[in-house]
Amino acid sequence: MAGFIGAGAAERSPLNFLWFIPSGGDNRRLAWPEGERAPDPEYLRQVAVAADRLGYYGVLMPTGAMCADAWITAASIAPFTENLKLLVALRPGLTAPAEAVRQAAALDRLSNGRALLNVVTGGSPKALAQDGIFLDHTQRYEQTAEFLDIWRKLARGETVTQQGEYLSIEDGRLIFPFVQEPHAPIWFGGSSEIAREIAAEHVDVYLAWGEPPSQLKEIIDDVRERAAKRGRTIRFGLRIHFIVRETEAEAWDAANDLIRHVTDEQIALFQSFLTKGSDSVGQSRMQALHKGSRANLEIAPNLWAGIGLVRTGAGTALVGDPDTVAERLQEYADIGIDTIIGSGYPHLEEAYRVAELLFPRLNLPHRRGATLPPLRPFFTPADVKLAADGLAKEPVPAGRFT
Repeated sequence: MAGFIGAGAAERSPLNFLWFIPSGGDNRRLAWPEGERAPDPEYLRQVAVAADRLGYYGVLMPTGAMCADAWITAASIAPFTENLKLLVALRPGLTAPAEAVRQAAALDRLSNGRALLNVVTGGSPKALAQDGIFLDHTQRYEQTAEFLDIWRKLARGETVTQQGEYLSIEDGRLIFPFVQEPHAPIWFGGSSEIAREIAAEHVDVYLAWGEPPSQLKEIIDDVRERAAKRGRTIRFGLRIHFIVRETEAEAWDAANDLIRHVTDEQIALFQSFLTKGSDSVGQSRMQALHKGSRANLEIAPNLWAGIGLVRTGAGTALVGDPDTVAERLQEYADIGIDTIIGSGYPHLEEAYRVAELLFPRLNLPHRRGATLPPLRPFFTPADVKLAADGLAKEPVPAGRFT
């Protein structure tokens, strides 16, 4: 884990930089069956250990029927990591607040204070119905508000009795508390009016997908103002993909290669599915960026919407060389973003690439002071002098290379 800050990075705004655990599977290209990687425990552990050693702030475990269970995944990688925060996605309505707070507190103790909670209300009525949730958009967020109200009270050590429209509890309390005080931070996203109200009232970090900074600024300013009216201050995070290469040309070649196997028929089918099957305001905003077409996918400087053609959720990527991508991230920091949740295909290799190329250009406080032992040089100054003088008659001793 490198501990230095590269030239110019100290002047940039500080960021917390997380990575993504591909618990739904991974690939080098989208819609390329030959390269599929199953989300087996060994592979997910490899990604997590790499992120820990490379100095990422944490990792996100997603939720949904197409992913391995987020709690089990987090618990499985916790013993193999030391500093990595574990951001677990949780869907209200599937788990009672009392059970969810016990799970979160147990993970926090197991990991020595590394648990984070990402509350995901959900935006697909069909997918939610498959999980037994039959609520419309507004009802789901009302349920989320009740969930967070009970969860936070329990997490703070209160004994809770209350009757809600969706959730009720009598004399509930948390016996074994969190390591973090008062509890693991709550992360949450949602672009609708009701989602912004919930964020202002309950959450610690508000997450947004990668829209152009000029568009995203309106949401951030609005949520910040709503929170201020309640006497609260919340932070803001960005969920986005990365395609970083040594040159701009190489990065754009990699972006185009990522969707090389995606057909127009697949795009049309997937976009139709989203239009008919999602009531998510955030998802609609993602679709509006690319309009279901391969044309003009660079929707803002270095912001590419190609992933959203055939993927739900975060559908944009920052594409470019390290200095350019660092500048684009500073533009997000300028509107209030202080946390990044990144990803890239495939996630193991791209975790290394982003850390090696991009991190030295960023101001990442969570990496400071982390150093590796210095490498032993292949040749000592004496070896170089002997070679230069033409006096090296014998091979360099093998010990010099070990």
